[in-house]
Amino acid sequence: MAKALFYIICHFWLFLSYSHARSSSRRHSTLARVDTNKLSLSSSPSTTTRHQFNRSLNIRGGGPGNSAESGSVKGSSGGGEDEGINGAIKKVVIVLGAFAVQQTLTKLADSRGFSLTSKKSSAVAPPPPPPPMVKGKSKSKNSLALLESPKKSDDGVSSGGATIPQHVFNMVKGIVGVGVLSLPAGIAAFGNAPSAILPAVVIITVIGILSAIGFSWTGQVCAVLAQDKEANCPTPSYRQAWSYSISEKSSWIPSISVTSMTFLACLCFSMVLTDSVTELVKPLVKGASRTSVLWSITAIILLPLCWMKDLKSLAPFSLLGVAGMLYTGLAMASRYFSGSYSTGSALLEKVPLALQPSFGNDGWKAVFKPGSITLVSMLSTAYMCHFNAPKFYNELKDNTIPRFNTVVAAGFGISILMTAAIACIGFATFGANSNGFVLNNYAPTDLAMGLSRVAVAISLTFSYPLCFQGLREGALDVLQIPPSKRKDSHLNVATVALLVCLTLLATILKDVGVVLALTGATLGNLLCYIFPAIMYGRVNPTAKLPTFLVAVMGFVLGGIGVKLAVEAM
Repeated sequence: MAKALFYIICHFWLFLSYSHARSSSRRHSTLARVDTNKLSLSSSPSTTTRHQFNRSLNIRGGGPGNSAESGSVKGSSGGGEDEGINGAIKKVVIVLGAFAVQQTLTKLADSRGFSLTSKKSSAVAPPPPPPPMVKGKSKSKNSLALLESPKKSDDGVSSGGATIPQHVFNMVKGIVGVGVLSLPAGIAAFGNAPSAILPAVVIITVIGILSAIGFSWTGQVCAVLAQDKEANCPTPSYRQAWSYSISEKSSWIPSISVTSMTFLACLCFSMVLTDSVTELVKPLVKGASRTSVLWSITAIILLPLCWMKDLKSLAPFSLLGVAGMLYTGLAMASRYFSGSYSTGSALLEKVPLALQPSFGNDGWKAVFKPGSITLVSMLSTAYMCHFNAPKFYNELKDNTIPRFNTVVAAGFGISILMTAAIACIGFATFGANSNGFVLNNYAPTDLAMGLSRVAVAISLTFSYPLCFQGLREGALDVLQIPPSKRKDSHLNVATVALLVCLTLLATILKDVGVVLALTGATLGNLLCYIFPAIMYGRVNPTAKLPTFLVAVMGFVLGGIGVKLAVEAM
């Protein structure tokens, strides 16, 4: 049963998303068989451009489609709707994820014939001509800044770098963070009955797949730029990918967007860290308030860490984030299935009434309410790592498009499973009263969840400077202070000014869920959907329809999400 459901759901989404891609692929393949040996200068401009684009990349099929085995998990005992819902939740969470993402990206690569030449084929294949520049774009090699490139073979494929498992782990580490702990509130934004979990799982999966596609598109734009010998940019950055595909004059747009995104990420870090530490300090320090804890953490812990010039020694501590989220998810599952927060339990008596479990009659049908867009906006932030797509592509060993898509599929697939599990368990425990930081719903005397707060606090403490460094560098870049002219005084002033701004905002804003929803509705939609669609549509003319649809979707969801987030403030 689970295996049949597995194939039905996966192929249903593939049919809806790529029916146009398949029909377009068949049309282009028919033309290719007729005109393969007849291509001449008299060909139409659009046809010639497509053939030059395909030949320059030595197009071949996508990577192998790795299927994931489906399975089932034994449900908890219970009667009525709860038993059916719990069983359905487990089956849906297991069957959706890695396979759907892998097959989606592979179908996209196969239908568009978009891949890079492999190292093995370079010995027999003739040297490909450079890909055509974007219309209206200068072919000068000085149009893009030059970077030091890693060792590459003659065909432009990296001969060193990180392996696929290493990249998958790093991607999961970057996606599954504390933002996942706000998603139960996103489900509560439109439903208050257990059956609301079913559409929530579908939304989490679909948005995860769309985010993976946007990540893949960004990496493929970097692949085209890296292979353009006239551009001479073998290891492109996000800003250079935009300059190549759109225009250099407008490259400040993604630069400001990424800087703003890191600012809001640091703001969420400050809010979550404060909430975690406050709950730990209250039993020990009488009269401790959220504001006093926030300023104390900033002055005593965050400021010295952010002043550090060399952050390499902090990098290993970021691994605690993955371990902490795994433990938190297991602890939440244990509390839910054991009924520790059911009516009459000892722990429930320690929880304020506004944070106690509350359920109503708004089930799966409530997904058609506008409040469901809040969950979509929050997910745009939860899956956000797209500004690192160039780095993932550049540092991947043997960085062909099929291998890159394998990393994206596995990384996002695992992240979808973890995100869906934590979000659904949190909502199933507390329902409509799920807090924007779901750990606040648990009793301060709950030892297991207290350890979760400690793990989150330690992870955020040592991850904060890593994120803050990106914010500070981005701010100085926006102020047009080049790295060669940056002094310690510039770094110190920027550090203090940014920390003061972040702390003041964290004092005023207390619901991290609202901040994540607003961030996702604006910057999340830009970086996840709109920017990748615009860039990829320019370098791959055959993908204009799907990229146009994704960009329009991003604008529409962003407008609705901003309206709902502002109303919730």
